[in-house]
Amino acid sequence: MELFVDPPMYGLADAAPNPRYVYHHLVCGDWWSGVRDATYNTFQQLACGQTMDDSEALWQQTAAYQHLAVIDFNMDPTVIGKGSAIFLHDATGSGVTAGCVAVTPSTLDAVLSWLDPAQHPVIRIGTSDHEQLFYAELDCFVDLGPKQKGAHMSRFEEIVEEAIEEVVLREAFKAEILAAHIAERIRDSQGGLRAEVRLAARYPEHKPAPVSGIQTQEIYRLLASAVASERGTRRLIGVEAHGMTACPCAQELLADRARARLDEQGFNPDEVERILEAVPVATHNQRGIGTLHVGCPETCSSEIEAATLLRIVEESMSSEIYELMKRSDEAHVVEKAHRRPRFVEDCAREMVRMAVEEYEHLGEDVFVSARQQNLETIHQHDVVAERHGLLGDLARELHGEEHTARHITMRDWLEGA
Repeated sequence: MELFVDPPMYGLADAAPNPRYVYHHLVCGDWWSGVRDATYNTFQQLACGQTMDDSEALWQQTAAYQHLAVIDFNMDPTVIGKGSAIFLHDATGSGVTAGCVAVTPSTLDAVLSWLDPAQHPVIRIGTSDHEQLFYAELDCFVDLGPKQKGAHMSRFEEIVEEAIEEVVLREAFKAEILAAHIAERIRDSQGGLRAEVRLAARYPEHKPAPVSGIQTQEIYRLLASAVASERGTRRLIGVEAHGMTACPCAQELLADRARARLDEQGFNPDEVERILEAVPVATHNQRGIGTLHVGCPETCSSEIEAATLLRIVEESMSSEIYELMKRSDEAHVVEKAHRRPRFVEDCAREMVRMAVEEYEHLGEDVFVSARQQNLETIHQHDVVAERHGLLGDLARELHGEEHTARHITMRDWLEGA
């Protein structure tokens, strides 16, 4: 939810937090009305000693209201009973509020001094499950018509800023939607035949460790592309995540050695297999980097959730990894990986299989690309497996019907726009 910050600013402190805003120094008799009449959700100044029913005595909030900004909630129009006195102010105690936005004093000072009423600042309110910070890089391209001498360079920056305001501030952030908006606007403003935008962003996600449950922050890469042409706009969304793989080949070699040694110790074959089933056999491990892209053609209006792609990538490897773990978490991750040994090709196959299961309902022309890179530990080289193509072709191959000799690439699919 996005709400505007309205002037003036208020506070018990003598000094104004921002010279660009009118500042009212709070004194005895300053109220924010909760009275169910025409004054509802407005500032009211009474004589010191007068009272207002169901209203907030602003000058009495000495800790929270050293400085505050008014959030434009239920103001135009004002609906009596819908809510009043929604402010941005200092956090006190537990930080829990009755509807306001509370931040630390240092953060409040920084925000209030930065605000500019001419820029129509917005407070974006959401939950940690839906709001992230992104550091993104954008590449923009336009194919000019034969009669155009060159591109209008200043328009690129204007379009990017306009699209960010529309998509990031007024909608939930979707990388491929942002890329699509920018591509469409570039094509229109430049009079181009075709425009392409690529976006790469790094962003944090918080998740609990598998056993202890402690919160850990993981950094992922979000990838998006969009191509706008006379046929419409096609969107591509992708993610990159790290995980862990355990080598099946070395594990089988060590399992054979373990069988021979247990046999020498007098264990019968049934006992040997029971032991190997109960105790995971050692093998060498690799850090894996999985990348999965799913592309929607011009006729597709469905949204592809990055969280779903992340789940597929992480589940395709032997185990997820975590930045912060207790010993119990480490044991869980290592054992899980060794109970699910996978080659680099297995990871790519699993990504394709799960992506087809998840998105087969979107149609045969959806594009899928799965890439797995394993950083080898006992070799000086790394290994990569990749599979890409149209979802319909991949689904038929998985179902054992036919194999497509030529696999359409991501560039092929984007150029088809």
